[in-house]
Amino acid sequence: MLEQIAIPIIVLSVLGLLFGVGLGFAAKKFEVEVDDRVARIREALPGANCGACGFPGCDGFAAAVAEGKALPDGCPVSSAEQKAAVASVIGATVGPEGEKMVAQIMCQGDKDTCSNKYEYAGLQSCAAANMVNEGPRSCQFGCIGFGDCINVCKFDAIIKKNGIIEIDPEKCTACGACIKECPKSVISLLPYVSKNKVQVLCKNTGFGKVVSSVCKKGCIGCQLCFKACEFGAITMVDNIPVIDYEKCTGCLKCAEVCPTKTIAADFSNKKVAVIREDDCIGCTICKKQCKFDAIEGELKQVHKIITENCTGCGACAVKCPKKAIDMIPKQI
Repeated sequence: MLEQIAIPIIVLSVLGLLFGVGLGFAAKKFEVEVDDRVARIREALPGANCGACGFPGCDGFAAAVAEGKALPDGCPVSSAEQKAAVASVIGATVGPEGEKMVAQIMCQGDKDTCSNKYEYAGLQSCAAANMVNEGPRSCQFGCIGFGDCINVCKFDAIIKKNGIIEIDPEKCTACGACIKECPKSVISLLPYVSKNKVQVLCKNTGFGKVVSSVCKKGCIGCQLCFKACEFGAITMVDNIPVIDYEKCTGCLKCAEVCPTKTIAADFSNKKVAVIREDDCIGCTICKKQCKFDAIEGELKQVHKIITENCTGCGACAVKCPKKAIDMIPKQI
């Protein structure tokens, strides 16, 4: 009786031992090495899982970086410190942080500026409204304003304001979720320019009365801004001015001449040049650089700024060999 019980136990024990040894051997033989760098990279990322890097979430990006398929600074949501931390995991470094990019709504057609062509009473969704005769706004390029972009923004960077949306550049991480969601393609990713630069906030490619009949702040393609720019920073593309920020000096002349205020600018931040008399050697270089006849003075004499003519472009300050010119806020 005892033997009948013992034999099955022994057999099962031996089989269990054999199976255990076999499984252990198989696990060792077919072991897939796990790169611990993936987890460390994942920890260094902000965890937004927005997909703006081009990979399926932070896990996908972390694996791609570890495999050498993505650059360590490829996450647009990461801070400079986070990018450096990711790079250190794979023994790399990242260069100086590039120009910050932010989402910008290219429209100023709020309730007071842009008319409606019909009253919409359907689902409060931009995508749904756009299916009904391209939306209720008279301007086919205008923001519908129901806020589909708000629903996909994980950073609370978008709000509704007087019928259209407004994006906070300080909160925006350039993840691009709002851009993908907008049925009007009225949101663009642009450099986060400083306050003394200008922005063209319109995408209507129409001309003249065709635009002004539907929006008070729409670009009418008059090209006054193009003609006013002394630095070649503006080109006209499909009746819309396009700013080259590498050439833009922030003189704001384009915004000043724009009849519809399509070009937005912060005039309260306007600058003016001031020459320090003790440092000026009268070389006339600044005078030759000025495109607005805002500097007077003869060779080897102290030069002076004609304040009312100065646009604050800073071209004179950049070229002054003695660095004798300061750019200060202009009293308006």
